[in-house]
Amino acid sequence: MALPIFNSRVFFAPMAGVSDPALRLICKELGAGLVVTPFTNIHAIVARKEIDKEIKKFIEFSPKEKPIAVQLFGSDIEQLTRAVHIVEKHFDIIDYNMGCPSPTVTEQMACSALLQEPELTRKIFRAMVNATTKPVTLKMRSGIDKPDCFKLIARIAEEEGITMVTFHPRTVKQGYAGNANWSLIKELKEQVSIPVVGNGDIRTPEDAQRMFDETGCDYVMVGRAAAQNPFLFTQMNEFLETGTYKETSCRERITMFFKYLKYAEEYPTIKLSNIRMHAMNFSKGCKGSKRLRGKLLTVQSVEDIKKLFNEFYDSLE
Repeated sequence: MALPIFNSRVFFAPMAGVSDPALRLICKELGAGLVVTPFTNIHAIVARKEIDKEIKKFIEFSPKEKPIAVQLFGSDIEQLTRAVHIVEKHFDIIDYNMGCPSPTVTEQMACSALLQEPELTRKIFRAMVNATTKPVTLKMRSGIDKPDCFKLIARIAEEEGITMVTFHPRTVKQGYAGNANWSLIKELKEQVSIPVVGNGDIRTPEDAQRMFDETGCDYVMVGRAAAQNPFLFTQMNEFLETGTYKETSCRERITMFFKYLKYAEEYPTIKLSNIRMHAMNFSKGCKGSKRLRGKLLTVQSVEDIKKLFNEFYDSLE
């Protein structure tokens, strides 16, 4: 159950409604060492009788994303085991979500709600590891109201065969507010011998280097900052290797957005609103982008977006 070989120490975080398969492909090409599907409910997987043969219609992904992890949530042991059996042949890693703070999820005794259920958590980890030959990993937060249980959960994870832990050092109560407490990542790294992925408040190449230096973590995971600028992976890899990195021109960003659009055509479930969001992100900071964003608010189709971006590209100096 060894982890696959990653060609980068910087990973792309799963985000519902953001990290669609087209964007993950772009991030992979630009240097993300690992990409992860947005979390999927185990009950939804098991309920779809045809999913084993037609899984790409339900959890969209591409072999070009490899190594790729599928992230699951849910605490019913029997259903979890069945879901793992269904997805394992398609993915390199099976990741388990104990980080999402959304009340609509936690009230189902799932995700971060499990941080206060160590015995159930142990049963979950054991069942997942026993159900597959693929490595099982974990993403978690530091606690519910205060950072008081992450070490126990991580220790249980290691004891039960979890191969890597991604740690977002905020509590459930914090949500995404305040600052991520990186010192907790260092504490966790000193607690376990399995690889630790640091997550939270990484926005620049310098941030990634600082997290490695301050915490000793093995990898870092970047979310919204990378979704807004996928070139961040290239810059981070360059900075980690050489101590410097090249700025990305607006022409490079817009050219890459056209590539995103080409990939997005292969995935019909990617909504126009998502494509528009990425259009705004890819053009952010470019001269004239404020006016472009205003026009993007009224688009009715992907063709409208293509036309606007062709005109925008021609206007760039």
